[in-house]
Amino acid sequence: MDEARDEAAGHVPAISRRAWIGIGLIGAAGAGLSGRSTAQGASGAAASDEEKLIVRSLRPLNLEATSTALDHRMTPANSLFVRSHFGAPAVELETWVVEIVGLVQHPLKLRLDELGRIETASKTAVIQCAGNGRGLFRPRVPGTPWERGAVGQAEWSGVRLADLLDRAGVQEGAEHVHFYGSDAPPSPKISAFVRSIPIDRARDPSTLLALRMNGEPLPTLHGGPARVVVPGWAGNNWTKWVRRIVVSREEAPSFYMQTAYRMPRTPVPPGAPAGAVAMLPVTWMNVKSLIASPVQGGSVASGPVEVRGVAWTGRGHVTKVEVRVDDGSWKEATLRDDPETGAWRRWGFRLESARPGRHVVVARATDSEGEVQPETPPWNKSGYLWNGYDTVAFEVK
Repeated sequence: MDEARDEAAGHVPAISRRAWIGIGLIGAAGAGLSGRSTAQGASGAAASDEEKLIVRSLRPLNLEATSTALDHRMTPANSLFVRSHFGAPAVELETWVVEIVGLVQHPLKLRLDELGRIETASKTAVIQCAGNGRGLFRPRVPGTPWERGAVGQAEWSGVRLADLLDRAGVQEGAEHVHFYGSDAPPSPKISAFVRSIPIDRARDPSTLLALRMNGEPLPTLHGGPARVVVPGWAGNNWTKWVRRIVVSREEAPSFYMQTAYRMPRTPVPPGAPAGAVAMLPVTWMNVKSLIASPVQGGSVASGPVEVRGVAWTGRGHVTKVEVRVDDGSWKEATLRDDPETGAWRRWGFRLESARPGRHVVVARATDSEGEVQPETPPWNKSGYLWNGYDTVAFEVK
């Protein structure tokens, strides 16, 4: 799988303990989160103590958001999780060129300023690592043990990929679009991170080559200056640091397309041989909710308790979130935000009274396709797309 390949490349495995890090470390880890000397979000403010990131590994850099940081419509850049395979490349904006080649009539080479003159499109969308929740699977699976915070939402702005393909003139027989980033592997023996998506998905109006995040230039650690945005699909399809786009008849032949980021078409129980089970690329996210407040292991004052969170899905949109407290029955939460494909909806539930002591709150979501978040999702050996009930234990003082 992708995580195993990272470790085989000589990278340090994920840190076993939760280590809180400050903005200074994030800025020093690569080219920074914002292009400034200190990492700042769209508001220009540094992250609070509650919104600092959790280190999952330093080489490559993998940082997980806290649930508190996700209690917003938009996730600030300095609070968004970071997923790396080889680390951020050096970025020279003046010389950055994106080329479009392959089965096209007019190969293109576009500088950033030229991309900036093409009609701009924007999309609010959730980005979630395919392995978010890997650490919650039982039996455990190898790889970075993401728990709940390898997810976030932003407004992504840039150029519709369809517009670029139209300019290049796609030839007959084209079925896939390959994306090549600038994050070079540490050894020629290690496969480069190359992904592809079907041509129909590439032409979807929501699929972007993003240049901005939350109104600011796309931060380097989040793929700047140019990354693919595929709303509704897991983050493995959102290639960062894009320099080359190749239109082709076939899927990308890379390790990260043909071996990593694939799931069995039908569930395979732990310990059972995979055999001839068909493996498919990880694409659409499944329906999922997250409790942002109260926090796991935290405490609240006696009196009414506000339970808040976010919920999202791949196809369609979230239509319902239900909350259960202790051994009580499911109660419907109040949804905020207009329904929008690819975007999350914030939700809230007011617990009018809770006796002092320990309590457990559980959440589950339902989407417009009729998919209901399960108590426990089917196990898979790579730990992809965990979407079991979200559960938080807290104490009322």
